[in-house]
Amino acid sequence: MNSIRDLGGALEWRAQQQTLRVEPWGPDAIRVRAAIGLVLDGLPAALDGPAAQSEARAKIEDSTAQLVNGAITAQINAGHTDHGQAMLRFTRTADGAELLAEEPIHYWWPGPRLFGPAGSGYYRLEQRFRAYPGERLYGLGQHTHGLLDQKGAVVDLVQRNGEVTIPFLLSSRGYGLLWNNPAIGRVELAANGTRWTADSARQIDYWITAGSPAQILGNYADATGHPPPLPDWAAGFWQCKLRYRTQDELLAVAREYHRRGLPLSVIVADYFHWTHLGDWKFDPAEWPDPAAMTAELREMGTRLMVSIWPSVSPASENHAELADRGLLIGTETGPLAHATWPDKGIPAPVGVAFYDATNPEAREFIWSRVRDNYLRPYGIDAWWLDACEPEIRPGFHDNLRYHAGPGLAVGNLYPREHARAFYEGNRADGLPASVTLVRSAWSGSQRYGAVLWSGDIPATYASLREQIRAGLNVAVSGLPWWTTDIGGFHGGDPDDPEYRELIVRWFQYGAFCPIFRLHGFREPSMPFGLDQTGGPNEAWSFGDEAYECIAAMMFLRERLRPYVMTQMRTAHETGMPPMRPLFVDFPGDAPAWDVTDQFMFGPSLLVAPVAWHGARERDVYLPAGSRWTDAWTGSTSAGGVTVTADAPLNRIPLFLRDEAELPIAGVPAGSSR
Repeated sequence: MNSIRDLGGALEWRAQQQTLRVEPWGPDAIRVRAAIGLVLDGLPAALDGPAAQSEARAKIEDSTAQLVNGAITAQINAGHTDHGQAMLRFTRTADGAELLAEEPIHYWWPGPRLFGPAGSGYYRLEQRFRAYPGERLYGLGQHTHGLLDQKGAVVDLVQRNGEVTIPFLLSSRGYGLLWNNPAIGRVELAANGTRWTADSARQIDYWITAGSPAQILGNYADATGHPPPLPDWAAGFWQCKLRYRTQDELLAVAREYHRRGLPLSVIVADYFHWTHLGDWKFDPAEWPDPAAMTAELREMGTRLMVSIWPSVSPASENHAELADRGLLIGTETGPLAHATWPDKGIPAPVGVAFYDATNPEAREFIWSRVRDNYLRPYGIDAWWLDACEPEIRPGFHDNLRYHAGPGLAVGNLYPREHARAFYEGNRADGLPASVTLVRSAWSGSQRYGAVLWSGDIPATYASLREQIRAGLNVAVSGLPWWTTDIGGFHGGDPDDPEYRELIVRWFQYGAFCPIFRLHGFREPSMPFGLDQTGGPNEAWSFGDEAYECIAAMMFLRERLRPYVMTQMRTAHETGMPPMRPLFVDFPGDAPAWDVTDQFMFGPSLLVAPVAWHGARERDVYLPAGSRWTDAWTGSTSAGGVTVTADAPLNRIPLFLRDEAELPIAGVPAGSSR
């Protein structure tokens, strides 16, 4: 008796209490779910809406079947195997080439899918795929391992400061795979196989698509959500430090930018500006007249962004109501506290709780407080959602209970749902989509207007090199809005010559990130506490030579803003990130897949950051298939070659593609050719 059924376009195999469902999920894409018993709908996931229409066809022959959906074909083999599981293989429809195939963990038992009982209908899951020599794997969000190609890496699927889980991989073999599961787990990209694991989940769920890198990213955006249009103000320069402690301090900095004629789109009020953690409002002792402050900033063309933490002190005016209504993250054992944190009026750090962003009522609650305390009275509409992993300590996810499910099963979902609170709050009030600066994200965060930054990173050249690769992996993880703390976060002496050179090089890199933002905790620093601040961290804080270079990059970014906004519109419409690895634009150029320290900024500009102390030149690979013009000198070169580009301290190597013209040096480069 044939165990494969046609469900009207989808295929389903059942045997030995297991169900395997294979179905079309948007053009050129297939979704796979496997479960003990029945496949479940409506679980927390990235694919949380209906599938887009596609022209798919299914065919069953004896104990095999295939599902063809555009560029990808899934083949099911339910013939006799020692392990008793049907096997899946994905091929390129056009030529039958294998893209990816399941591989059994062991020939006898288990097969490619393992369900280890974890109680109450949950399982410790494993999904095993074949490994391929020479395959390169990119994406997976943002990590500090310094790799672009992550083949050979073991990556934890858990949200931490600087470690951002977006479980999507783009392969050099021509497929993209989304592990459609917010559970805590890991992925092992080994030489002898790829293994995805979830520590506790109801079922296996993944999505696979085929095409060129650009097509894969477009299909992924169609499946998980496109970013909203970026507002024009967000494409300018953002000023921040840890931290401006008072209204007067912040305004003095904004006025100095204005006096110097430097562009300033955003300035940020960091943490501890509040009365109590979780009150979500200004402390009038330090911020006595927010209305006058925001009015003066608007006159200077500057927006105020405020830091919003998801944690709530027991001293907060909101804690009792949140607890009584079940709107805080629950615990299986112990008190309703997830971390310790200092708060005003309390002599020692106190146990604080996090609101439950997976609960729609809790999202409405935090938005109502933020709206009534910042937006309506002062017109503040830019939000820094710090510590949104959430930053629990100790990080025992198995002790957490969310509205969406147990901590181990849904823990990676939190940062996406936190951004959702602000996006949906704005839309419900008839406002444009919000921009939220977030420290963590998950698949689909892009559709809620999330700008990811790379967390609390060191102020070192090694860290700068890591950021280049991290940002490119974020780009191919489907999140087009990204930034770093220019200069790094931890450390950096503004009077140190080596650091002054580093921050110039970081500014040059930052000007070509999707979001151009300065932040950091500079020397001399203070111990962590309510009075904490750091050393100076403004454009003019690093000496005259550095200031000249930094100001030049700020004005260059201003000249490029029309080009930047064009790329942001493209990201909104197609899912194509503005900053991306060379192989996205040049997939047929084999060397482009190996370049880890250059990138395309839109289709017309190649950027080659300088990330080594004392370097005054660097090698730059110019991809084949285009002609390239040095944006500073006007010299031209054919593609497919490596050139040595001059890189004096005031210059970052930039190359224009083909006939592109951009105002790099103050006039359109290439216009005199």
